[in-house]
Amino acid sequence: MPQDLKENSLHYHRYPKPGKLAVIATKPLANQRDLALAYSPGVAAACEEISAEAARVADYTVRANLVGVITNGTAVLGLGAIGALASKPVMEGKAVLFKQFAGIDVFDIEIEERNPEKLIDIIAGLEPTFGAINLEDIKAPECFVVEQALRKRMKIPVFHDDQHGTAICTAAGVLNGLRLLGKDIGEVRLVASGAGAAALACLDLLVALGLNPKNIVVTDIAGVVHVGRTEHMDPYKARYAIETSARTLDDVIEGADIFLGLSAPRVLKKEQVARMAPKPLIFALANPVPEIMPEDVHEVRDDAVMATGRSDYPNQINNVLCFPFIFRGALDVGATTINEAMKVACVHAIADLAMAEVSDIVADAYLGQSLTFGPDYIIPKPLDPRLITAIPPAVAQAAMDSGVATRPIEDMDAYREQLSRYVFRTGTAMKGVFNVIRENPKRLIYSGGEDERVLRAVQTLIQEKAVPPLLIGRAEIVQQRISSLGLRIKAGEHFELIDPVEYAGYAPLAEVYHDLMGRRGVWPTDAEIVLRTTPTALAAMLLRAGEADAMIAGPNGTFYDHFKHVLDIVGTREGVRCPAAMQMLILDKGTYFITDTYISYEPDVEQLVEITQLAAAEVRRFGIQPKVALVSHSNFGSVDNESARRLRLVRERLEQLDPELEVEGEMQTDAALSEKVRQRVFPKSHLSGVANLLVMPNIDSANITFNALKVLANGVSVGPILLGMAQSVHILNRAVTSRGTVNLSALAVADAAVS
Repeated sequence: MPQDLKENSLHYHRYPKPGKLAVIATKPLANQRDLALAYSPGVAAACEEISAEAARVADYTVRANLVGVITNGTAVLGLGAIGALASKPVMEGKAVLFKQFAGIDVFDIEIEERNPEKLIDIIAGLEPTFGAINLEDIKAPECFVVEQALRKRMKIPVFHDDQHGTAICTAAGVLNGLRLLGKDIGEVRLVASGAGAAALACLDLLVALGLNPKNIVVTDIAGVVHVGRTEHMDPYKARYAIETSARTLDDVIEGADIFLGLSAPRVLKKEQVARMAPKPLIFALANPVPEIMPEDVHEVRDDAVMATGRSDYPNQINNVLCFPFIFRGALDVGATTINEAMKVACVHAIADLAMAEVSDIVADAYLGQSLTFGPDYIIPKPLDPRLITAIPPAVAQAAMDSGVATRPIEDMDAYREQLSRYVFRTGTAMKGVFNVIRENPKRLIYSGGEDERVLRAVQTLIQEKAVPPLLIGRAEIVQQRISSLGLRIKAGEHFELIDPVEYAGYAPLAEVYHDLMGRRGVWPTDAEIVLRTTPTALAAMLLRAGEADAMIAGPNGTFYDHFKHVLDIVGTREGVRCPAAMQMLILDKGTYFITDTYISYEPDVEQLVEITQLAAAEVRRFGIQPKVALVSHSNFGSVDNESARRLRLVRERLEQLDPELEVEGEMQTDAALSEKVRQRVFPKSHLSGVANLLVMPNIDSANITFNALKVLANGVSVGPILLGMAQSVHILNRAVTSRGTVNLSALAVADAAVS
């Protein structure tokens, strides 16, 4: 591991508080009555209900959405048997992925027990706590013993992701690879390198999908798995032993249609690839160095389709394509197990997704990559937001059809709609943004280059492989800050520094600035002074001159001081009369947008209409369908004053201009955010579900609402997002955090990339 990555990882895990998880209460505990309901005596009612009927535990506790991620630390990533305690950061990481991708709560449990029988007893005793168990990083062959025993003893899903998650993703890729190459799974010949838990699970699932067991040859560290071999053998591996005189991978690779590698770096040679069958399928999944590098394959074969476990090559086989979503489907129907039918359904759902037409959101997230079914795209991308709406319904249906669902879903369409709400929960909305800046980086200029939040953001963006940014700041101060913060970025290497004291390019910029501002009281002698003394004005002029593609102003100084220069120099897009500022707020319950938080003090009807249209267009750029609430102190005519009437006119005007936009109002905030409340107040509302874009009647209400929600709900914000500007420019507020600076910086670069 590179030293800088190691240090960054340690900092990430340690600050602002150690670890990656926290337990958050989902019910209020604000008074004596809440206490009486949550604990004694009220809690007894829930206990009695569950005691009378065990299935009611799903109604009164978190169990139906709670997974135990459990390990004994005997096979942790590439680190080996490092023990249960040292494995905890990995298990916390797995928990975060469950929550981020599928909204599943997790307790990670690390058990210091290497005796399989004792480990089985410990885990089996945890059944009352969890709705499902994810076994992780338990070495083979003990992992087979543990999983099989627990599946027999427990009435909840037990899933060893190292086996089955890898198998499902691999099988989806193999199916699509064979489909692309025009080969029949029942006729192809497969050679495997590796006979551990993941490899054997892959083979078992491929056989279930139609691969002929007679056409499989397995090799491992001791050579070909053959009848009569005793070295490094176990009953699980012996199932694939064959009668043969061949003893090495080189002996059996001739004419193979598929190479499946789950073993060690560089065990497959170019010469061996050249001897494979026409149009071979090569899955080299050892990580981080695969069994053979893609460039080596392409040197000797132009007809091969290649997959690895790495994100920097096409066709990444990544378990995150599978495990959050198969558990989501299993939990939602109360499955008693994850059976073969559910795994096969998951395989087909993943495979079919790669065949489906790619949506704009996926294309934007992977800008510059081919996302059309073909040699470089046989499996969906790990961050494809369609996974949550494709896989769980397929898994849930398979569970119901195979008879293992205890809570069948009656309305599958409603279930899919419910799942779509997970897509942008807890920060997923920004994942696509970071993919854009990695794939199509642009030059970003910061006017506040001396600020520590900006410098930390620069280091993060450099790690994301963004183009080295431009910073405006005094060289001595910038270097002092970098040293005191312990950062590793260097001016001239990782970013370009423009020292306003030493900069020699003022004259031509000042002339253009005077052309813009000469009729607004700026004298020729003043133009250069403004640029020398105002970093935001200088940055905006450099952006206008094409020296940068995007700009971040602030965070020091007021928003309005920065915005004045941005508006004067950058200007608005053609046809935009009323620019606006919108905040994106990422909460545990979802992602919400609030506008206008900074610019229009008391917008009139036409201004509110334009602000709403600009905001809705920006929300769509995140891949989110805007659901607009025109928020007021009035509920659908309950108050008849100027403010309420203004919002009613806005809705009428929007219905004329954009009939496809889902917009409703005027309404109070609780009606906007709760369909139940809205249905009681106005059952014929045109808005369905929960509003995600709150349009406020004035700047006071917008700013107050945003800041209150951010603090009270521990939200992560992205913004202010400037709407309607001629170029990609945003302004940091003075309270912004380092993380907020990174997010808005990434958004500025992504805006420039897709504009």
